Amino acid sequence: EVPVLISEDTVISQPAKILNFLRKQKYNADYELTAKQGADTLAYIALLEEKLLPALLHTFWVEAENYCSVTKPWFASRIRFPLSLYLPGRMSREALNRILLTRGGPPLYSLTEVEAQIYRDAKECLNLLSKRLGTSQFFFGNTPSTLDAFVFGFLAPLYKVCFPRVQLQEHLKQLPNLCRFCDDILSFYFRLGVSGHSPAGQDSVDANLQKLTQLVNKESNLIEKMDDNLRKSPQHPPRKLTTLKLAAGGGEGSPPSRLSP
Repeated sequence: EVPVLISEDTVISQPAKILNFLRKQKYNADYELTAKQGADTLAYIALLEEKLLPALLHTFWVEAENYCSVTKPWFASRIRFPLSLYLPGRMSREALNRILLTRGGPPLYSLTEVEAQIYRDAKECLNLLSKRLGTSQFFFGNTPSTLDAFVFGFLAPLYKVCFPRVQLQEHLKQLPNLCRFCDDILSFYFRLGVSGHSPAGQDSVDANLQKLTQLVNKESNLIEKMDDNLRKSPQHPPRKLTTLKLAAGGGEGSPPSRLSP
């Protein structure tokens, strides 16, 4: 399943598992979000999976022209023979079954009715995303977050792949801020030079970012150790300060007054 993250000997697939893995490595794009923004992130991700995903599955895997001319050759070229002859067809059937199981109940009984409904829901979802993004660069300001990654993962393939049947793609291209959102992320985070590698300037930025991340991680580890040491150190109740007062002195030949508790 895609997307897939390979880190040394670890292979992780599916967006949620990848994000959890990155958070454990102390890479968290939502660190500066407020509690409300975190709740909005979860709500919009649920909206994408409920409203937009069925239409994407249908566009890529069920629509006959798109599947035969784009999706099947695309995936078969990355799968070893003889699995390349079998797996794309199985994935197409699984996509159709998922659509029918989640959206094929009453009052939608026929496949035609289901298709019409899922595309209506998908267009409504795209409109809501466009309204939420507005003129901002990202959904929560000038810094990308988990929600931006999810939205880009859903929209970029739909936006860039050349389909024979472009019903949902045409609607997306009528929302210029979502198209600009995809173009910005592609140009900034997926830039490739002639050799297929990122430019030297971007490499230096990535190296500096890696050094900064390592420094932040070291500082956070030091703070955690300090906290542990403080918790393990013996705790004593606060002591009451003694009050100082002047002791009464004698006559002329007596010694000078002294301080006593």
